[in-house]
Amino acid sequence: MTQSDSTQSPSSAHGLTTGAVARRLGVAPTTLRSWDRRYGIGPAAREDGRHRRWTPEDLAVLHEMCRLTSSGIPPAEAARAALAGPASAEAAPPTAAAPAPAPLPRPGRPPGSGNGLRLGAVRQECRGLGRAAVRLDAWAVDELLGSAIAQYGLVTAWEEVMAPTLHAVGRKWETSGDRYVEVEHLLSWHVSSALRRAAGPPAVGSRSAAPPVLLACVPGEQHTLALEALAAGLAEVGLSTLMFGAAVPPEALDQAVRRTGPAAVVLWSQARSTASPPLARHVAGTAWGVRGARARPAVVPAGPGWAGQPLAPGTVRPSGLREALTLLRGICGTAAGAGAAARPGVRDQS
Repeated sequence: MTQSDSTQSPSSAHGLTTGAVARRLGVAPTTLRSWDRRYGIGPAAREDGRHRRWTPEDLAVLHEMCRLTSSGIPPAEAARAALAGPASAEAAPPTAAAPAPAPLPRPGRPPGSGNGLRLGAVRQECRGLGRAAVRLDAWAVDELLGSAIAQYGLVTAWEEVMAPTLHAVGRKWETSGDRYVEVEHLLSWHVSSALRRAAGPPAVGSRSAAPPVLLACVPGEQHTLALEALAAGLAEVGLSTLMFGAAVPPEALDQAVRRTGPAAVVLWSQARSTASPPLARHVAGTAWGVRGARARPAVVPAGPGWAGQPLAPGTVRPSGLREALTLLRGICGTAAGAGAAARPGVRDQS
């Protein structure tokens, strides 16, 4: 044991420092100080009258505060409930022996603002997810994502919880001078993990009779989360996918189409600058199979980058995950019914 350890151990016996509590809960020390100042959620004991020392009882209140705010409850309301105890919602009105807490000050930000994120009119779960992400509370983010998928299903959880929160965090990053980058990275990683868990591994012997759906971002496009949501949704309905991810070079995309013979190719573009109508036309014209029974993929341009772009006649651009799943189920059903004249391994003869 070092000298510093020996000098600190007596003090730590009286409680944890704010820094230690912040690391344990996954929140910023400034958040704890703000909760203390605004809502009275602070340590019962202060060493030398100044330094905060948090006891197990104080930690129990903080845990409840984190749980409530992560569920979307505004901080002021969460503070009242946390201070009153976990059973306060079912408790009888306070008696003279246990007076109700004094009115708490209003928060500096509007209730439900998600710690500065402009979320607008969204589900309560978005606000909780936004607060947890800004606090870098990985455990709460993971729990909230899993709960949203379990409660609402994958499609609604993506369209009404995950995507709005991701967009709000992205806007905050773009307008705050490179701040909140760590928030976006943490949230994106956990959303990706939640989507892959929702998709799960393909069941043994469950290979779809239809050719697969090939999912790829156009060259220069790095945003993959919407494609991951689509892959999870397709897996949920039993359709095979081939995920190629971000910024697929044109040559690689061409070879992948020729080698796998997909029923459909989804080309994701987040920004107008990355959308490429010539690439979409090229993929749509790629053919494989024996002479007299040639097959071509259906091309599905997806993402906001394709809005207003000149697309081939008959091309459908889905407006969201739900519409994309409906469209692709129809395409794959038609392909399965017609049968594939050529599948992977058959040499292209164009």
